[in-house]
Amino acid sequence: MREILYNAALNEAMHEEMSRDDKVYYIGEECAEDTWGTSTGLFEKFGKARVKNTAISEAAILGSSVGAAMAGYRPIVNLMFADFYVCGADEVLNKAAKWRFANGGKVTIPLVVRAPIGGYSGLGPDHSQCLESLFMRTPGLKIAIPATPYDAKGLLKSAIRDNNPVIFLEHKNLMGTTGPVPEEEYTVPFGVADIKRAGTDVTVFATGYMVKLMLDVSRHLQEEKGISTEIVDPRTLEPLDMETVIASVKKTKHLVIVDEDTKRCGVGAEIAMQVMENAFDYLDAPVKRVQAENYPIAACSMEKYILPQPQEMADAVMEVLGRSDRLDLTGKVKTASMV
Repeated sequence: MREILYNAALNEAMHEEMSRDDKVYYIGEECAEDTWGTSTGLFEKFGKARVKNTAISEAAILGSSVGAAMAGYRPIVNLMFADFYVCGADEVLNKAAKWRFANGGKVTIPLVVRAPIGGYSGLGPDHSQCLESLFMRTPGLKIAIPATPYDAKGLLKSAIRDNNPVIFLEHKNLMGTTGPVPEEEYTVPFGVADIKRAGTDVTVFATGYMVKLMLDVSRHLQEEKGISTEIVDPRTLEPLDMETVIASVKKTKHLVIVDEDTKRCGVGAEIAMQVMENAFDYLDAPVKRVQAENYPIAACSMEKYILPQPQEMADAVMEVLGRSDRLDLTGKVKTASMV
């Protein structure tokens, strides 16, 4: 199977879906040449009627898209940075998420909001956040968070075809990663987790860019300490496939949660609680979380003191297994710079 870049996979998904359905259009600030290289060729192929550069107003972008979705169109919004979502949050949290329910299902809102997330790029507190828990606690929204090019393309195609609003979270540091993607048509269903690495000793629940880092950490844990980790990637946070997570925990008896959202009230807190409610008797040790500290994300080299680091991930695995020896990852697993 061919291998392509993560951002190219997103680009392919939009090309295919815009060709398949003329109600699909792309909108955002400078979206015709977007920051992350996902819009190549769209403007040339579909023109300004369907690739809409906008003024700098997230409220206008999101508000017009909610209205268009209710009228039968299928907008794909590019927010450039997920942080900018809060500038127009009312349109999604109080309108898109609720109006299908408020109107008894008489309207649908097929809207995709692409929101690039994440740090490790030295961009500071205004351009580095992961806001998964904000979306996760809002009923009426679906949430996708792909970790590979295969999932990025398949999930985006599913999101565009869905009749509900979807928050599509793409990590900036995954844009330049490569992976196998079929040339033939496929989609990835929502609500189906993927085991990115099978293992027997400890379950690791990981999302987005954390999946990539944890795969590297797990390789060293296996080679140097003989520890077998099972990495469960939920792929979507709503709907959330807890059945796969619970089954893995029952098998390994241990759980580490690795997520870039804040530790306080973040995704990890919800996952840990659901495991406690459904698999407590199977755990041989307390659940361990590796997440961002509850601080604004510092710029440049200081962000390493706030965001999850590979060494913390390895230490957490060793701790839940009751191992007193330490795996030193110095120089072995590095967080990538922004592409």
